[in-house]
Amino acid sequence: MLLLAAASLVAFVLLLYMVSPLISPKPLALPGAHVVVTGGSSGIGKCIAIECYKQGAFITLVARNEDKLLQAKKEIEKHSINDKQVVLCISVDVSQDYSQVENVIKQAQEKLGPVDMLVNCAGMSLSGKFEDLEVSTFERLMSINYLGSVYPSRAVIATMKERRMGRVVFVSSQAGQLGLFGYTAYSSSKFALRGLAEALQMEVKPYNVYVTVAYPPDTDTPGFAKENQTKPLETRLISETTSVCKPEQVAKQIVKDAVQGNFNSSIGSDGYMLSSLTCGMAPVTSIMEGLQQVVTMGLFRTIALFYLGSFDSIVRRCMMQKAKLETVDKTA
Repeated sequence: MLLLAAASLVAFVLLLYMVSPLISPKPLALPGAHVVVTGGSSGIGKCIAIECYKQGAFITLVARNEDKLLQAKKEIEKHSINDKQVVLCISVDVSQDYSQVENVIKQAQEKLGPVDMLVNCAGMSLSGKFEDLEVSTFERLMSINYLGSVYPSRAVIATMKERRMGRVVFVSSQAGQLGLFGYTAYSSSKFALRGLAEALQMEVKPYNVYVTVAYPPDTDTPGFAKENQTKPLETRLISETTSVCKPEQVAKQIVKDAVQGNFNSSIGSDGYMLSSLTCGMAPVTSIMEGLQQVVTMGLFRTIALFYLGSFDSIVRRCMMQKAKLETVDKTA
């Protein structure tokens, strides 16, 4: 009976493996495609632009700093594979004025054609204890990290639906999958992208438009270096429990998942575990993906409990250390 059950399970898995490609979206061809990358002047955004350019795409870079845009343009152009490729730079704040964002997207489409893939990478991180953060910080991060993705997406989605093709990528964070000490402002703005992505995917899937949410871990970028300057001790110690990724590695995975039409894009074993644990009602792009989530959920939840316990221990130790220092200061 056990052999029969095992054979049946193997047969079922093989059947799912054979059937799943039939329900997966058709990959997006990047050669000649128009890819728009917000926050594309540095970090992950710039690396995504380079990765797409290497595969023959036409690039529109969107960011606020004009000098950084021009510098990024020169770097990207070194990776051209033919003399027809173009890198267009547009300086605009994607989080402030929707009509302005809509206008620059129209300009880009007039020059390079309809947008085939939009990568929303504009964002920033500020950390601190909830009561220490200014209310304006919550407003600023929600504006940049959330509305800064809503506005460009809103500007391209109608054309994508009309053309019955397209990709929209939201670059969230592992801090958009679980809330961590010091990230009450940052995590909430990144969690918001998940809700937007799930609802939008359900709307646009019948039109052959696919949404990808990327959850990169700590990545060696200028933004990460700046964040570390003011990061609370607890947040820093929790972050140090995992390694820091290279932006090129993150970019390759995001582009690969977006081209395939995968809803989730994660990096490494921790990223895979988090994506499975937090899948909830998220869409899947293959039966195998859904099966893997079902099978691994219990194991990953057990592992996650140990992680959470270690994080709580870090917070408690830091609290006790601060209490001792305060006692010493009072008696000195």
